[in-house]
Amino acid sequence: MARALKRTLRRWLYIGHRWIGITTCLFFAMWFISGVVMMYVAFPSLSDRERLAALPDIQWEKVTLSPDDAMKMAGATRYPRDLRLSMLADEPVYRMTGWDSKRQTISAADGHVITGISEQQALDVVQHHPASKSPRLEAIIDRDQWSVTARYDPLRPLYLIALGDDAGTKLYVSSRFGEIVLDTNHTERVWNWLGSIPHWIYPTVLRKDGPLWRLVVLWISGICLIVGATGIWIGILRVRLRRRYASGKITPYRGWMAWHHVTGLIAGAFVLTWTFSGWLSLNPGGYFANRNTTGEVLQRYAGHDAPTIATKLPAPQSAVVEARFVWLDGNPMVIAASRDGVQRPLDVMSGEVMTLPQDRVWTAATKLLPRARLAEQRILREYDAYWYAHHHDRELPVLRAMFDDDARTWFHISPVTGDIIGRVDGSRRTYRWLFNALHSFDFRFLLTYRPAWDIVVWLLSILGAIVSVSGVVVGWRYLRH
Repeated sequence: MARALKRTLRRWLYIGHRWIGITTCLFFAMWFISGVVMMYVAFPSLSDRERLAALPDIQWEKVTLSPDDAMKMAGATRYPRDLRLSMLADEPVYRMTGWDSKRQTISAADGHVITGISEQQALDVVQHHPASKSPRLEAIIDRDQWSVTARYDPLRPLYLIALGDDAGTKLYVSSRFGEIVLDTNHTERVWNWLGSIPHWIYPTVLRKDGPLWRLVVLWISGICLIVGATGIWIGILRVRLRRRYASGKITPYRGWMAWHHVTGLIAGAFVLTWTFSGWLSLNPGGYFANRNTTGEVLQRYAGHDAPTIATKLPAPQSAVVEARFVWLDGNPMVIAASRDGVQRPLDVMSGEVMTLPQDRVWTAATKLLPRARLAEQRILREYDAYWYAHHHDRELPVLRAMFDDDARTWFHISPVTGDIIGRVDGSRRTYRWLFNALHSFDFRFLLTYRPAWDIVVWLLSILGAIVSVSGVVVGWRYLRH
């Protein structure tokens, strides 16, 4: 009886893996091939450096409103999450984001609230982009493949403007606030159809509904995870390393099926961990903590809540494209950014460049978590396992404030501007190993000797592709017969 049940279960194991695998192998093949593309071409986004490079110098002579006046015009009752001064074409404006994420743009010339911009103003905005040659408005869009996510919802509709350069650069300008919010070029647009879009199952029609997209990807990757696990199980059951088959081989199969069996045994663990980490990236069950820093934490760090900073606007000694008005431990500062992306703190009254005292940063950091003690202060001068650059830039040196709370929270802080630029706790550090390490192979020794990372990921991707493509071929033959 037990033996008959065992045979029945094994038979259904084979049947289930075979027929469900016909579809899932298509997904596996798609993921391995598109993953290689993603190693070198990321999904389009606008980095802070790119955003600053497209801004004109602030025309200080046109600024008549102080930051305090701008907050008053906006009706602010608390100091906002973000307050900055820049140019909207030829007009200086204050851009303000409240703690409720509400955005407002106030003219620094006469104080009127800007609620929208014209097509001509949008064209004027992009004139200062370094790639701008002959800007042309292509369309006014609400959503497309590259602006599909919810982060752009407060900014829509968007002006889509082609710059006329050789790279085929296109900019997305918010019709509500006059900011460049996204850029793409021809290379990104072409390769992402072979990279991120199939890899993330990212067609606009699905991705525009965030909860539905997440549910679909969770189910697809979850089913693929089960198929991968059953495949390894079957592979082990069918392999013979000592008492080999009559042909002297370790596998009973021939042709594509033999390739599928043997490469599955070699790369099966990698296929399984890659699928598992991809499924985990969606944070099923909300197990892993949010990495964003809450408003309460930021307010304690700033040490100031009233909608005031200075009645006199400082005049910087050099060209500035953006000025941020911030508080740090009850002290006001201006963070001035130049077009090359460099940010420097300025004295709020004199406008002169200042060096931020490190003891002020550490004093402010002690207030981040009121119920925990700042147990350790570190200055990172080189990357480590939790602060590293991979497909994006990260500041060095950086300060790491380590607390003794239950979550063992770490904050990473810029020693130049005092900005909190990262937060991780115990669950996020676990996520770093379960997702980043297993999915991206961003181990420090591989990234330090970068060709090693490429070689390892290419090799494993090829093995995974062989497993997947052979499964597709075998499945197609089953369907034909």
